[in-house]
Amino acid sequence: MNERKRETRQRIIAAAGRVLAERGPGDPAVAEVMAAAGLTVGGFYAHFASKDALMLEAFRQLLAVRRGRVVEIDRRMTGRERRVLLAAFYLSRRHRDNADERCPLPSSLAEISRLPEGFRQALAEHTELMVAHMSAAPEEADVALADLALMIGGLALARALGPGELSDRVLRAAKAAVV
Repeated sequence: MNERKRETRQRIIAAAGRVLAERGPGDPAVAEVMAAAGLTVGGFYAHFASKDALMLEAFRQLLAVRRGRVVEIDRRMTGRERRVLLAAFYLSRRHRDNADERCPLPSSLAEISRLPEGFRQALAEHTELMVAHMSAAPEEADVALADLALMIGGLALARALGPGELSDRVLRAAKAAVV
């Protein structure tokens, strides 16, 4: 693949990722994604076999970026310290409200069961890797899994409520519950 085609493909994936993080992988139309990338629909099939193929690649990339940030957390910290630090960012107003840094999971989870199997596989892989990064020892894996579920669910509820006192309370309560 030549450099220009690779750059164009990345622009399309980035545009798809922005829309996916906000509204999930099923909602955006190819025309919307291509317009957000500054391209016409006609060029789409030169890069992707289908909308699902594009959205799956964007989903995988978004998850990998988020995991990369967790990997950077100091491994000398205990698993609990890592989870508390992660929750402090993930369950913050800034993360709830910042459209540019959205985790795609709160907007995507309800749709994944209706999408091609690759989405479930990507989610399962991401979950396992996140749990490993959030645990200092194998016996902490279930606690890390529960904390991950709590964080994603708490953020999803807070985003659904929108900025306001109840949403802020959800963030604080979920953050306090991380063990």
